[in-house]
Amino acid sequence: MSPATLPEHVRTLIVGAGFGGIGMAATLLRDDPAADVLVVERGDDVGGTWRVNTYPGAACDVPSALYSYSFAPEPGWERAHGTQAEIYAYLRRVAREQGVMQRTMFGCELRNAQWDGERAQWAVSTSRGDLTADVLVAATGALSTPTLPKVPGLEMFRGNMFHSAEWDHDHDLTGERVAVIGTGASAIQFVPAIVDKVEHLTLFQRTASWVMPKRDHGIASSVRSLYRRFPWVQKAIRGAVYGQKEMYVVGMTKPFARKYALPLFEKRARSVLRKQVSNPELRARLTPDFAITCKRILLSNDWFPAITRREVDVVSSALTSVTENGVVDAAGNEYRVDTIIFGTGFMPSEPPVAQHIRGEDGRSLAEVWNGSPSAHLGISVNGFPNMFLMYGPNTNLGHSSIVYMLESQAAYIAAALRAMRTRRLDAVEVRADAQRRFAEELDPLLAGTVWNAGGCSSWYLDSTGRNSVMWPTFTWHYRNRTKEFDAENYELWAANTGARA
Repeated sequence: MSPATLPEHVRTLIVGAGFGGIGMAATLLRDDPAADVLVVERGDDVGGTWRVNTYPGAACDVPSALYSYSFAPEPGWERAHGTQAEIYAYLRRVAREQGVMQRTMFGCELRNAQWDGERAQWAVSTSRGDLTADVLVAATGALSTPTLPKVPGLEMFRGNMFHSAEWDHDHDLTGERVAVIGTGASAIQFVPAIVDKVEHLTLFQRTASWVMPKRDHGIASSVRSLYRRFPWVQKAIRGAVYGQKEMYVVGMTKPFARKYALPLFEKRARSVLRKQVSNPELRARLTPDFAITCKRILLSNDWFPAITRREVDVVSSALTSVTENGVVDAAGNEYRVDTIIFGTGFMPSEPPVAQHIRGEDGRSLAEVWNGSPSAHLGISVNGFPNMFLMYGPNTNLGHSSIVYMLESQAAYIAAALRAMRTRRLDAVEVRADAQRRFAEELDPLLAGTVWNAGGCSSWYLDSTGRNSVMWPTFTWHYRNRTKEFDAENYELWAANTGARA
């Protein structure tokens, strides 16, 4: 059972109960089942993005074999790519079995966290009350707060309007005229799922995306039984999938490989487009003008068949305004619609939680970052002692499973807490020069990647033009870097003395 009230003080406070928060808490509890850990979650259940994103067709584009914790295998996956319902159920099971559920307070949103240097604690304010914590772990994820385009007239619209991450299941789309804004990873899943219901669908495509077939299929019950009986078989398949995915990063990050490998991917994507879109004018508008993988490749077997239907119009422009009864494109054309659905993504380079965490000098994390997030190993920020990030700057992937990265981060943070305990430290704070060296190490590597040099504009680039989102090499490199806590890169304060250890 979850705690009914907030404690006055907790050793480790984790904010967010998605893949990152559950994995972090489970790691600490496996080290010490009696660990003083509390997770606060603004929602009513664990699951993070997989609890929130319930739109029709929601599923994962990473194979199920890899999209799970290594310490909690799931032999019962029914599909090669998990659906939202499957992944949500998996996270709930792991949270229960690992003892995380009973350490999580739901309906508890972080409002402010301020570092108190005199007490070497975080003073935390939440929607359920106040408490202090020795250590703060922000595990709110990069895809937790949906964004809407800033266009005039949104408040005037008389119909129904919602973001795909806040799907209105009480609203029936049957027979309606629907506008979908955006053609990203969410729209590519929900548009084919709703197109049969609507009378007409107007799709606003600001930028075309590269689309590849999704190698999804059901997993036979005999195979699932095999995994249950011989777990090593599933582990071996997980390893094989991991190895295959790791090779993709070569084509994305190495200039010589980009020259020879990416054209093969692009040829395959153009072949799919040519076979599924017969109209040459529409096919031209659906063909991206940037290198493949510069933006996230979208995986789908039914996207092009859905948007080439007679009842679908593809508008190749951004939404410019909204009227009482419709939406307007860049040419000034108005389309009368009953419902507007925004598939316009999230705020990965400017996470809202950064506005609520204040460090030694009183400035918020957002103010310190000033539009360009940076953190040592994507985990620690100078000026914010005893504060760690999950899925922080430059830890996103374009080729593999983020769960692998999150496990690496959880192990690193757990090692930092062990070092604090064994060395009797009050606080650890990454040194500014260490954080700067890490950024200086990544930036040249990122400069030659397809994300920076592929000719596209994406959410990987922050407001300064820096790529503060992506990890530029193999994930096993990151795991090696986070295998142990690098205390030499931190200021360490000994307990009760205030002196450097």
